[in-house]
Amino acid sequence: MADLVETAVKAGNFQTLVKAVEATDLGEILKSPGPFTVFAPTDDAFAQLPVGTLDSLLQDIPKLKRIVAYHVVFGDVRSDDLVQINEAETVEGSVLGIESADGKIKVNDANVLKTDILTDNGVIHIIDKVLIPGLVASE
Repeated sequence: MADLVETAVKAGNFQTLVKAVEATDLGEILKSPGPFTVFAPTDDAFAQLPVGTLDSLLQDIPKLKRIVAYHVVFGDVRSDDLVQINEAETVEGSVLGIESADGKIKVNDANVLKTDILTDNGVIHIIDKVLIPGLVASE
């Protein structure tokens, strides 16, 4: 198997996330023994951000790092764990809201599209939105 970063690179649909990780020093963390759980927004999820957002974040590395770290949770949290918890603390320091209903899992206001992509140092869950710290899910 590969680590979290190598696995995301190989998957091919996380190019924007990988670019963001590489622009910050989080690549080192995500290559460390961990384990970590990454809620990984797809390239399509990044494409939903307002025009220019990604470019401005790539110019503001501290803010970008905060956003990327907000997608990373300590520990190996798999789908069967996600249905039993309602929050998870992120590497960024905030807490993600986790909701499970009707066989679907949501993290804040993002839908989990695919769970349990296992790596040497953790697990990846694919989500359909970029999570922004400080924004709460709109009901």
